[in-house]
Amino acid sequence: MNIFLAVLASQKEQNRGDGLPKESSPFINSSAAGSVDKSQQYDGKTMALSLANYSNLPTGSKEHEEAENNEEGARPSKKPVKAPQLGTLIGVYLPCIQNIFGVILFLRMTWMVGVGGVFGSFIIVFMCCSTTMLTAISMSAIATNGVVPAGGSYYMISRSLGPEFGGAVGICFYLGTTFAGAMYILGCIEILLIYILPQAAIFKIEGLEGPEAEEALLNNMRVYGTIVLSLMSLLVFVGVKYVNKLALVFLACVILSIVAVYAGVIKTAIDPPVFPVCLLGNRTLMSKGYDICAKVMDIDNETVTTKLWRTFCDSDSLNATCDEYFNNNNVTEIQGIPGVTSGILAENLFGNYLEKGMFLEKRGIASEADPDSPPPGSNRYVLADITSFFTLLVGIYFPSVTGIMAGSNRSGDLPITTTSIVYMSTVILFGACIEGVVLRDKFGEGVNGNLVIGTLAWPSPWVIVFGSFFSTCGAGLQSLTGAPRLLQAISRDGIIPFLRVFGHGKANGEPTWALLLTTSICEIGILIASLDAVAPILSMFFLMCYMFVNLACALQTLLRTPNWRPRFKFYHWALSFLGMSLCLSLMFICSWYYAMVAMGIATCIYKYIEFCGAEKEWGDGIRGISLSAARFALMRLEEGPPHTKNWRPQMLVLVSVDAEQNVEQPRLLSLTNQLKAGKGLTIVGTSVQGTFLDNFTEAQRADQSLRKLMETEKVKGFSQVVISSNLRDGTSHLIQVGGLGGLKHNSVMVSWPRNWKQPECHEQFRNFI
Repeated sequence: MNIFLAVLASQKEQNRGDGLPKESSPFINSSAAGSVDKSQQYDGKTMALSLANYSNLPTGSKEHEEAENNEEGARPSKKPVKAPQLGTLIGVYLPCIQNIFGVILFLRMTWMVGVGGVFGSFIIVFMCCSTTMLTAISMSAIATNGVVPAGGSYYMISRSLGPEFGGAVGICFYLGTTFAGAMYILGCIEILLIYILPQAAIFKIEGLEGPEAEEALLNNMRVYGTIVLSLMSLLVFVGVKYVNKLALVFLACVILSIVAVYAGVIKTAIDPPVFPVCLLGNRTLMSKGYDICAKVMDIDNETVTTKLWRTFCDSDSLNATCDEYFNNNNVTEIQGIPGVTSGILAENLFGNYLEKGMFLEKRGIASEADPDSPPPGSNRYVLADITSFFTLLVGIYFPSVTGIMAGSNRSGDLPITTTSIVYMSTVILFGACIEGVVLRDKFGEGVNGNLVIGTLAWPSPWVIVFGSFFSTCGAGLQSLTGAPRLLQAISRDGIIPFLRVFGHGKANGEPTWALLLTTSICEIGILIASLDAVAPILSMFFLMCYMFVNLACALQTLLRTPNWRPRFKFYHWALSFLGMSLCLSLMFICSWYYAMVAMGIATCIYKYIEFCGAEKEWGDGIRGISLSAARFALMRLEEGPPHTKNWRPQMLVLVSVDAEQNVEQPRLLSLTNQLKAGKGLTIVGTSVQGTFLDNFTEAQRADQSLRKLMETEKVKGFSQVVISSNLRDGTSHLIQVGGLGGLKHNSVMVSWPRNWKQPECHEQFRNFI
């Protein structure tokens, strides 16, 4: 205590005499007056300047871009000027908005509302948005606990839960980001081949039915997906600055598309658009199978057959043999978008889950069908392409709310609130404006091949088509830019030895090898070729990442870690625990087998890092759990003497060391291990003769020698070295103070002295006695 007070007094004298200004706050992000002055320095900057500095790339990309610019030629040296702060709107709000709104909103949201119903879809959106909101609160707590440098969410987890959990969850987050790139590219190709240029398909779908048509579509996705992935990877390899220049374009596409949807909803209340849908009985017909929605028509007082008649009959004649269902049911034309005031919301309120190959049928219309009739051709009706159920919808939808990780270093709750409101409102508005059979028509086959959400947009469906196309391109580029840098950060930390090669790159730091691996893994998602199959995979990895972010916060609070002092006023450990529970529940709701695989991958990586030995030691919450558990167990042992049934040998092994501090009786530890069969407590102790100040180095070497020998002999226990003026006192100290609380030795093992009968060794024998 006297030494401590003396140091404090000395430090106080230095602070008083150095003449330097003191910090006004121990926090880096101080709210002192000096910090306020710095923050107000750029308040007068215009929005145009902020937009000029806008970038939606991961942390570190801007530095790489600057390095590339410096390579282009020498420039006159200038005094470095601090870049203007982007602020909440440009630095946080818009990047998160661009990441959260994307492929799922434009390609699957209407289908999800049609299949799951407004009520079921609202529950899905609420659960997923609640999960991301709680995770955002946890990330805000971590961010306000100190500065989060480059690395984002990976840095948060690894520095909070330690290298083992950090590496395992970091790899899962990397895989999630990589598969997200595959999902965005598949969405981009789906828009291109179905809604923009169907004639560009290499494998023609026209005339094919059932599995053959599905296989042709998947092969087209694989070929074009591989081409687009190669082009995007080449663009990222050439330079981040070219991707950065396109950020504003992609952002504008997202915002304009969303505005067009809301404008279309308002227009339906005034003047609903004309998008007729043709029904035969209650079944939805494919628009390419008819020219007008009628079986026959009158031309010059003559009844002639239509294209629809020729689709279901063997000839143009009125006496032709037709499909039985065609003969027994009437043709009806309904409006695909009746409008927000039509009352269609009541019909779309509840779900209508379908098996693969089932007809898209309108509720409330009578239909006469013979169950024994042969199945009709699949190119006449709009059919369900996959079997749908509630948990599938959760897995497909969740990637649409994973954009908060793009702003891990700048995360805030405002973007989450905005996107949650938009998603929840679109669920209600889609159900209130669009006919149910159109909502369930995933590819718009009943509305002339239009994108369903595009039919609602104003002024034209092409606003949504091109907006979503460029949006998915931008999101794919961002994933291919961010994932290699995340892998590079993990590799450079050195916690996973076999990944060290991916920490290298170009001279300016670009992660070339990591980009190559990312492209290869992304190609696996492209070969799957189905957006609906890839989405649940990346949902697992993101949910696991979110779960451990919440776990980190809850652990730090419950264990009262000294350096855990978040200043985010809305944070509470119960919110983090609830977020963790929601993430775990959603993992098994989406797909229990995908959840088990994701946890298996994380467990394997965790054990690999644990056995190989992490080079980093950051201090972690898991160590805090171990300390708390150890304290609890020791206190329980103090409650009373052990029962006879629970007795086991607790060995104190006394050994001696030579002048080089090497153990003189190494085989004694092998005998100890055999005596207690690997169970119970083992304390290996020795005494170093001398004083603490003079012989501290020898004591350290002796302790290292004991630990090394215990590791060699596979003895699980503790080592203890004392320094004493003589061997007798040292041995007495070891026997008296060895152990802790109820975990003390009950047996002492020493080596029989050598040459004890010799006169010169009588002192050794007396010490032994």
